[in-house]
Amino acid sequence: MVRNKVVILQILLITLFLNAQSQSHSPEFSNPTAPVGDKQLTVPEVVRPVMDVWMRDTYVTQGPDSNYYMIGTTANKGKVVPEQIKYGDYNSGLFLWKSKNLKKWDSIGIVWSYAKDAEIWQKKGKPVKAKDSSLVYRALWAPELHYIKSKKTWLLTTSLNGNQGSFVLKSISGKPEGPYKNIEGNITKPIFDDIDLSVFEDTNGEVYLVAHNHFIARMKDDLSDIAEPFKRLVETPFNPEPYIEGVYITKYKNKYHLMQTVWSVKQDDGTYTYLRKGDKGLNSYDVVVSTADNIYGPYGPRYPAILEGGHNNVFQDDNGDWWSTTFFNPRGIRGGEFKVTCRPALVPVKWVEGKLMPDLKRSEEFYGSF
Repeated sequence: MVRNKVVILQILLITLFLNAQSQSHSPEFSNPTAPVGDKQLTVPEVVRPVMDVWMRDTYVTQGPDSNYYMIGTTANKGKVVPEQIKYGDYNSGLFLWKSKNLKKWDSIGIVWSYAKDAEIWQKKGKPVKAKDSSLVYRALWAPELHYIKSKKTWLLTTSLNGNQGSFVLKSISGKPEGPYKNIEGNITKPIFDDIDLSVFEDTNGEVYLVAHNHFIARMKDDLSDIAEPFKRLVETPFNPEPYIEGVYITKYKNKYHLMQTVWSVKQDDGTYTYLRKGDKGLNSYDVVVSTADNIYGPYGPRYPAILEGGHNNVFQDDNGDWWSTTFFNPRGIRGGEFKVTCRPALVPVKWVEGKLMPDLKRSEEFYGSF
């Protein structure tokens, strides 16, 4: 009997030792191999725009009224874009759409504008020419609309082009159409100095700002400002770390999933990597995901999740099914092959053994029913 207890104790000690060894030898860096050509991970060919509107950085969420709301980087419809300014570098504010079924989208119109709602620092823009302030870049990039369940209100985040920072807007009506006003934390200056600002509400009601592209800060309970300085997420990076965009966090099965967008790059030997060096050989705008038990990390190794579907967000529908947004980025090798670019689309996705990937069957069903 005593001998059996000793054997059991030895087995337990060996198991604990092996587990500790496994944890201590977790990868220091993420695998940079890009699985270009893998149809199981690529946005399905059947996916097409759900609306004929010029848009980048498409963002969709469902509200408590069961309607779906779409927002993104847009250009002014029907208005002439000043010469020398790219299409997405000139708009007059934030535009919103809604849908009951993800297929037919109705315009709500402009919900925040420079003319009526902006603070002084947000109106300035950046001159196209150093000594000519009459022609400026002024656009809002990558807006996101978030319903904060614990506060029963809506937040909008967006960034000013020209490296002028990001800010947060709060609906003063508690409705998705606003009107929206700057929160206290960004009335006189950006709340974050770079682009791509997102929001994450945890299941305990804590609200965080997640920012370009490795930073996080918890917000105050009244959502008026950040409650702590932005700190860097603990991640398993690539080596060397390339330029990354489109940060977003979601929670699934009590784990935090960090989504980022990285360019796959074609190498001289014909293989593909995420170790980008400049703009040479850019191929596709891919979503990579990493997972953690704590909101601040450490996040485990990144894995390719949605090839060609970069700068996305994910959301659930009434049935509990998951979706991702996409917009057909015109840059890169793949961008030159798309039939249309800069148009909003939706990709049915699923979780398989804790990992995110496209759902090919649901994609066929959804787009086949249009």
